[in-house]
Amino acid sequence: MKTSISAQNHRFLPILLFSLFAFMACKDKEKGGTAELIPSLPVVEVIQKDTILQTDYVADIQAVKNVEVRARVQGFLEKILVDEGHEVKKGQPMFQINDLEYKTELAKAKAAVSNAMAEAKAAELELGRTKILVEKNVIAKTEYELAVSKVSAAKAKIDEALSAQTSAETKLSYTFIRAPFDGIIDRIPLKMGSLIDPGALLTTISDVHNVFAYFNISENEYLQYRKAVSKGLKEDRPVNLVLADGTQYGYTGKIETSDGEFNENTGAIAFRARFPNPNKLLKHGASGKARLTTSVENAIIIPQKATFEIQDKTFVFIVDKDNIIQMRAFKPGRRVAQYYIVEAGLKPGEHIVYEGVQNIRQGTKINPMKMNLDSLMQSALTIN
Repeated sequence: MKTSISAQNHRFLPILLFSLFAFMACKDKEKGGTAELIPSLPVVEVIQKDTILQTDYVADIQAVKNVEVRARVQGFLEKILVDEGHEVKKGQPMFQINDLEYKTELAKAKAAVSNAMAEAKAAELELGRTKILVEKNVIAKTEYELAVSKVSAAKAKIDEALSAQTSAETKLSYTFIRAPFDGIIDRIPLKMGSLIDPGALLTTISDVHNVFAYFNISENEYLQYRKAVSKGLKEDRPVNLVLADGTQYGYTGKIETSDGEFNENTGAIAFRARFPNPNKLLKHGASGKARLTTSVENAIIIPQKATFEIQDKTFVFIVDKDNIIQMRAFKPGRRVAQYYIVEAGLKPGEHIVYEGVQNIRQGTKINPMKMNLDSLMQSALTIN
């Protein structure tokens, strides 16, 4: 049988305990007059059960792809072909910048290419004529060398003109902005007619077919996870997602990877889980909680309020067969909601003081009011 523990307090328990304590105190006064008052305190039995740990971590949800679409040329925003929140396909037109200036520049570049080619043709003809004259010793050889250099210069002008033409064609293509991939359009901050500069943000596009959930765990939890992996636990273990409204997301994700180092300020390390998002419910920048589930067999569980600390050690008050309380140190394991899983120092069946440990001392005799720890547990053992 598996049980689990909730983080909710039993609000009425302290009132009930106080009433019972007052009642017992009145009875003692009626009977004994000046007799020593024996405090009545709630006591629970240390139990051992199979349980399921559900640990929640604050998660940052991000699209697998999320890029800013920016202008690469200057001009007036002539057309907006998409709307905010709409889906687009890869290559779909999104924006049109006025291209008249860039068409003019391209025409000039093409003319420059034609002119350079004509000059190169003329230089080659001149080179051929000069070569014949040199061979007949009509002109000096230096004239031929000069003609060769003119041909080389003309070819260089062709390359330069072609480069300028390519640049003009590229700039012209930048006036027509297309979707880089399938995704959803975010806010469009500019309006038609706006004069935009290179680098101006046009919109953001997100691919949310899958999403990443980033969450941080402590170094201790990370080491426990790595040890579990080394013992056979799948590294891409499943993880659930709790949405901002408290409901559980309908698809299970898997842990894919973790950061390469711990955050020096928090001492935590980030994990990344991937979740399918076929209905596009999850959006880039959403919040939630990543929930990891771990089964623990034969867990010894005690309430946190039954414990107290002295000099870095954790203690409880054990109630012996004569109802005398004795301090005992134990080694707490994971702190889960308002309960500890005990690693060492306590055994199932022992009785401990459940509440009021701040008001009693070693060796005090009490009147135990036994409570059932199972009744204090609910169906989910969750860390928030």
